Amino acid sequence: MTNTQYLEAVEWLFVQAPNYQTDGQKAYKPGLENITKLCAFFDNPQEKIQCIHIGGTNGKGSTSNMLASVLQESGYKIGLYNSPHLIDFTERIKINGKNCDKEFVFNFIQKLKNLPEDIRPSFFEFTTIMAFEYFYQQKVDFAIIEVGLGGRLDSTNIIKPLVSAITNVQLDHQNILGDTIEEIAREKAGIIKNNTPIISGDENETVQDIIKEKAEEENAQFIDASLLKTDFSSDLKGNYQGKNIRVVVALVEELRKLDITITGNNLEKGLLNVHRNTGFIGRWFEFSKDPLTICDTAHNQAGLEQVFAQLNSIKKHKHVILGFVNDKKIDDVMNLLPENSDFYFAKPSINRGRDPKEYEDLLQKAKINYKISNSIQEAYLSAKQECTKGEMIFIGGSNFVVGEFLEKNLEISR
Repeated sequence: MTNTQYLEAVEWLFVQAPNYQTDGQKAYKPGLENITKLCAFFDNPQEKIQCIHIGGTNGKGSTSNMLASVLQESGYKIGLYNSPHLIDFTERIKINGKNCDKEFVFNFIQKLKNLPEDIRPSFFEFTTIMAFEYFYQQKVDFAIIEVGLGGRLDSTNIIKPLVSAITNVQLDHQNILGDTIEEIAREKAGIIKNNTPIISGDENETVQDIIKEKAEEENAQFIDASLLKTDFSSDLKGNYQGKNIRVVVALVEELRKLDITITGNNLEKGLLNVHRNTGFIGRWFEFSKDPLTICDTAHNQAGLEQVFAQLNSIKKHKHVILGFVNDKKIDDVMNLLPENSDFYFAKPSINRGRDPKEYEDLLQKAKINYKISNSIQEAYLSAKQECTKGEMIFIGGSNFVVGEFLEKNLEISR
């Protein structure tokens, strides 16, 4: 298999099954019927691996990567399924920090081309069964499975995990999950399984009550991670990571109850070596020190509030590069923008990318100093040129903005 053949196979996957990463709601196929048929076609590999299920609005990627790092430090072979990818498709499926083998992806896609007529999966369903099969073939000790979207009707919800977690519930994807925190919380709580511990990292009593209610229905132990006191730190440097660390500590406690050996030293080292152990980037990721350049994939109001608050705590003039997708409520973002900043807006180069000219009236009303660029890369180069000694650059607003920036610049910087 050549790299060209691999790229053509992945392109086939994107074309045959629209994906939420580029086509939004059109790609979303709620319900477990397709994934159930798909898993049965491949002899249900998800039933042959031990899984841990991580859901939530924000933080599920960080939490799942931190837990993977801790378990790797404990000597286990860990499968990790995350989405979306930033640069290459194989980032979605990893074992001990190593991206899924491209030869496997190529060969598996050939099998997907021969599915029966009655199975018409979405892109995410294709990817989910691919992860299950890869983890089964590679004989992982544990597979950490991140929910794609929502929970109750997400294709990952076919698994029967050892333990589950919901990091938090915030307003996001309201066009699919519901307009209120309560509606979204019920969708997230749909991952709770019978007699399976559920860890909640959310401090909101309304959210907690909904998760507790579902836990009681399923006779599942409810663990409130927000009450944990911990002084652990991580190499993931976002201020918001403290809440995710508490969820990881609670997960570790539940796994220990299942006679899974994880020492205090494993926990400490795992949290401090997430980048090295899992290759996870994009969350308060320090791209360079000179000039200080930070990327973060936070894209909804709650996530951006936390990231911009952390930016405000840095007493430097900032050059902020932002881009958004079509379903983003830009007026909400305008109220959150960091202070002491020049702004550079650009359209992410995907179908769902939103042209800043469409919301330029909001930029003018915000009375900020801004430029509109033709691409994320053009915006970055412009910001870099304007950035003087003692100033910093930030890139964010969307997974796609960060992914596009890193794809163009990560190899150059190394």
